[in-house]
Amino acid sequence: MASDGGIQIPSHLPLLLTHEGVLLPGSTVRISVDSPRNMQLVSQRLLKGTSLKSTIIGVIPNTRDPQQDTDDLPTLHKIGTAGIAVQVVGSNWPKPHYTLLITGLCRFRVSSLLKERPFVLAEVEQLDKLEQYTTPATEGLTVEDGELGELSHKFYQAAVQLLGMLDMSVPVVAKFRRLLDSLPRETLPDVVASMIRTSNMEKLQVLDALTLEERFKKALPMLTKQIEGLKLLQKTRKKSPDNEKRVLSVRKGGVFPGRQFNLDEEDEDEDGDDTAALERKVHGAKMPEAAHKVCLKELKRLKKMPQSMPEHALTRNYLDLMVELPWSKSTKDCLDIQAARTLLDNDHYAMNKLKRRVLEYLAVRQLKTSLKGPILCFVGPPGVGKTSVGRSIARTLGREFHRIALGGICDQSDIRGHRRTYVGSMPGRIINGLKTVAVNNPVFLLDEVDKLGKSLQGDPAAALLEVLDPEQNHSFTDHYLNVAFDLSQVLFIATANTTATIPPALLDRMEVLQVPGYTQEEKVEIAHRHLIPNQLEQHGLTPQQLHIPQDTTQDIISSYTREAGVRSLERKFGAICRAVAVKVAEGHRVTKTVALTPEGPTQQGDKAAPPEMPIVIDHVALRDILGHALFEMEVSERLTLPGVAVGLAWTPLGGEILFVEASRMEGEGQLTLTGQLGDVMKESAHLAISWLRANAKTYQLTNMVGGPDPLEGTDIHLHFPAGAVTKDGPSAGVTIVTCLASLFSGRLVRSDVAMTGEITLRGLVLPVGGIKDKVLAAHRAGVKRVILPKRNEKDLEELPANVRAKLDFVTAANLDEVLNAAFDGGFPGTDSTHTQPQLISKL
Repeated sequence: MASDGGIQIPSHLPLLLTHEGVLLPGSTVRISVDSPRNMQLVSQRLLKGTSLKSTIIGVIPNTRDPQQDTDDLPTLHKIGTAGIAVQVVGSNWPKPHYTLLITGLCRFRVSSLLKERPFVLAEVEQLDKLEQYTTPATEGLTVEDGELGELSHKFYQAAVQLLGMLDMSVPVVAKFRRLLDSLPRETLPDVVASMIRTSNMEKLQVLDALTLEERFKKALPMLTKQIEGLKLLQKTRKKSPDNEKRVLSVRKGGVFPGRQFNLDEEDEDEDGDDTAALERKVHGAKMPEAAHKVCLKELKRLKKMPQSMPEHALTRNYLDLMVELPWSKSTKDCLDIQAARTLLDNDHYAMNKLKRRVLEYLAVRQLKTSLKGPILCFVGPPGVGKTSVGRSIARTLGREFHRIALGGICDQSDIRGHRRTYVGSMPGRIINGLKTVAVNNPVFLLDEVDKLGKSLQGDPAAALLEVLDPEQNHSFTDHYLNVAFDLSQVLFIATANTTATIPPALLDRMEVLQVPGYTQEEKVEIAHRHLIPNQLEQHGLTPQQLHIPQDTTQDIISSYTREAGVRSLERKFGAICRAVAVKVAEGHRVTKTVALTPEGPTQQGDKAAPPEMPIVIDHVALRDILGHALFEMEVSERLTLPGVAVGLAWTPLGGEILFVEASRMEGEGQLTLTGQLGDVMKESAHLAISWLRANAKTYQLTNMVGGPDPLEGTDIHLHFPAGAVTKDGPSAGVTIVTCLASLFSGRLVRSDVAMTGEITLRGLVLPVGGIKDKVLAAHRAGVKRVILPKRNEKDLEELPANVRAKLDFVTAANLDEVLNAAFDGGFPGTDSTHTQPQLISKL
């Protein structure tokens, strides 16, 4: 390739068609390659070639969009630039493409096209000689140069003048100043034209200039234009002192010597101004001393850091977050106890325990202003209003409210944040919530805390230990901040359906408040106070258009919903409103009437035919809208044969009634259990069998052949219906004993009795939990008598008075008392003088 001290390019060159700009000799540009022809050129020529010759390609400006690269080749520009592909970088996202770093060598003219596919190959003629120039622009200018020498000198002086108007403290500007002194004069027009901000058409004019004199004439006006623009900008600065700081704008991936300077839009030093503004914000954030020192240290690093460094943006984001956090901003609590009581009563019916606890907090806060925020945990079935109570508490206190949904979170970084060493790091949800509300004493609702997961990324429940500890959260440290933040003024409220899945260490840090389900009377009151008006508003109806009597509401509650909360009830009201909305819309259709007059028929106009208002939903309309009843009072129907008893169970969705059925047949004394039972209920069944066998003579229980052992020659099958539902828990022991006693004795259990309690091998009845939920389930099912353990008698105080008035409660200390209360007239073999159960009625 060397000839006469110069470098000769190949006569056959592959052509790269680019629309991104114009490559001039002596400059370096990055070109994105994504069109089919250019992709083929890179893959077949640049990536497979091993010699220097294979890396030389021709770059031709293409004015057509590369996305329209079809089979027909566009008209090519006749002059191009031969360049060396210094670097090739490939990527498959968002679609396959390459990025080339190309340095321009010399001009060439396209003589003829040799082929168009898979890439363009042309025969070219070299126009510039590639000499090894060593003469700088300031030397070698003799008188013989004539007009060319004068143009070169004028151009050089203009370039020096332009650089003198820029900030020489910027390293890139100083480097360009040094390079300017060492560049040969032949390269000045091309290099400077590629550096200043010009249009592609102007650069094409420089590219098409084949003689050096012509290039100077084309490039000199561009340079003068830049100088005039900077002079005008300096005058503007003098008039506007706030805009004094300006630097050279450097565009990434620039031209020779590796950077491109956009001199015509020498923007304001936004980075410098922003850094100064950020420093003022840091001093005015009133953050603790430790956080303030960290911010000043990061700010000092930020000032020394070039904008092109990736860490610059990370540090800037960190400082922005630090100044936005409410280190000392808070809201003032509304401490009017009477107004708070009225607001809570208006928002929520019943829930007396929750309201009392909130009023206690307000009262103590009024007496002692430095009270730390308590950690309350509302535990109850879905749909009872746990989340809405949290919103009402925030309104009562006059605080900001923020809800954090914890269901399904399995990464501790969601709570504690990511360390800033990770790509895409961010603070945790606690710090993000504080940034959102912009105060340091909001009400945080941690929703569904019992549904936290655990994975390889850590245990988020463990990460909450510091957040929900009143003795530790005054110095909560997020991994992203890496400084302590005071959470002691935040009122945390957690919600859960059950405490069984909450880790004991986390549960110990919270004050658990049980939120049981509603009674039927409470549901009726809630429906007419809140649910029905809300649904009418959502469906565009008014009370003058739709009326739902209380009897209809009672039917919906008892026959179409059987839940602890009121979500299904609200959906039923929504279905009624939609059906009525159709009737109202059809009734308001416009009809035209025609009147007969002596002159003939005349049109009277449009008249509306509204339906009769209000539309009242009675039992017939209810069945037409909602269909047949979903639930019926089936307790009495199920207890028509011996071997059936009704138990009470607790679930995270509220209390439920539980049927237990037993049958026997000839066999070898085997016990079969079905119904997806857990280990606890299986053990209860074995305990019941053992106790009945041990006391068979006392209670006159026999087997099928009349023997004293109930299991001799007999197989027992014990079944819990609803086999698709997993069942477990220490509440079915007395129910299993009663069911088997009914089977062995042939007597029917009372049809209005339900029971709960665990047993021991000696026949004692042990206490169980969830009494209120279980009793409410019995009340919904139409049960009249409930048998409870003696030690659960204290739990009856939590029941509403109207429920206690409608039920008879029997508290039993042993199984003799249970059997006496479960069968009409007592059970044979029990000593009524010693085992008479205590009947508590109409409390």
